[in-house]
Amino acid sequence: MSKSPRHTPVTTPATTDAILESISDGVFTVDPEWRITSFNRAAEEITGISRRDAIGRLCSEVFRSNMCETDCALRKTLKNGRPIIGRSGYIIDEEGNRIPISLSTAVLKDSNGKVVGGAETFRDLSEVETLRHELEGRFHVGEIVSRSPLMQRLFEVIPSIAVSPSTVLLNGETGTGKELMARTIHSLSKHSSGPFVALNCGALPDTLLESELFGYKAGAFTGATKDKPGRFALAKGGTLFLDEIGEVSPALQVRLLRVLQEHCYEPLGGTTPVTTDARIIVATNRDLAELTRNGTFREDLYYRVNVVRIELPPLRRRKEDLPLLVEQFIAKFNRLHHATVRGMAPEALSLLMAHDWPGNVRELENVIERAFVLCPDGTIEIRHLPDELTLHGSRSVGHASLQDARSQLEAQTIQAALERNNYNRLATAKALGMHKTSLFRKIRQLGIPLPEKDGRSKQ
Repeated sequence: MSKSPRHTPVTTPATTDAILESISDGVFTVDPEWRITSFNRAAEEITGISRRDAIGRLCSEVFRSNMCETDCALRKTLKNGRPIIGRSGYIIDEEGNRIPISLSTAVLKDSNGKVVGGAETFRDLSEVETLRHELEGRFHVGEIVSRSPLMQRLFEVIPSIAVSPSTVLLNGETGTGKELMARTIHSLSKHSSGPFVALNCGALPDTLLESELFGYKAGAFTGATKDKPGRFALAKGGTLFLDEIGEVSPALQVRLLRVLQEHCYEPLGGTTPVTTDARIIVATNRDLAELTRNGTFREDLYYRVNVVRIELPPLRRRKEDLPLLVEQFIAKFNRLHHATVRGMAPEALSLLMAHDWPGNVRELENVIERAFVLCPDGTIEIRHLPDELTLHGSRSVGHASLQDARSQLEAQTIQAALERNNYNRLATAKALGMHKTSLFRKIRQLGIPLPEKDGRSKQ
């Protein structure tokens, strides 16, 4: 019995056009001179430009992308013959709005295999970007990022602290981000349009610190040939941040106390009081209460600066923030160094999780910056990390330490989600995108403690 011939469907130009018109991705083609030869319906909708206006124009004139001049994906594809899939970028639509897109490219050939141009598809990621920013908003206040319950509690009160005129005391170990927190409070306050002026009180001797704070008049001392404004004057209408306030001598503490009480001061060599409206934020890595008991810090000044107190937790107590911080620093150094680092390998991130970070966030930033020197593009791997991280990891328990770090991160993430949802396990499972049975199993495996009553219970 003879087999019936197999029917091979024929794709006609009309069929191809219908397919291109029906898909939600924008599609366009160009000739060798980079003039647009076709432009589908979705391309019209995303760009706001009709195909009648697009066809025949240079593609760079239509899309005005950040990649058109220096990093054109389609140009690379036509040069090496290799397609590019899923590259991120943006275009400028007809109304001047910046539209985030994901694009892919291909070489366009005729029936004889001759290259006659290029084709590009692009997808509008505006909704994805909006959702991403909404999600990030839960973990951002100003430039501070955190998923830690410890920091989330601070995020809840920072807006209220920012709008109050009270003096703020920031307490935390070196490198925990006290100046960044001060800048965040300033940016959310009514003083945000004014200057942010910072001074490290521990970096200067008393004589220089006094003139830096209060300024001086011409003739106040030898070499003072003209008036110089101090930091209080420079911070007028803004915020003055005094770091390492615990290092100020008792004599200078008296002058600071007067400024905080009366909102006025006298420059060195001056006789007329000068008023100040600067918001004062102070910071220290020392225990001011202990210094007060020892008599090295004035009790009245302590109560004056300790109106609103913020304790910044060390990084070792908020390790669930490491992936967020690493991502933030990679983005920062990509901009500064014009680099193209995509991220960090899981094994390298696990070593970071196993480290105690005595230098806190500042130490982490230095580690990432060092990695950029050794890895200007691609992925940061273990070999790009400093010896104090890699040698410690290899001396400990090798692969087991990596597994421990992963388990620790997983436990911290689940613990944080439970606390955010008042220990309602069903709500927590939904928030984590997992089935409740999987969540219960993870809680048992990781030994996460739970209260007797969860968020569904009646108190």
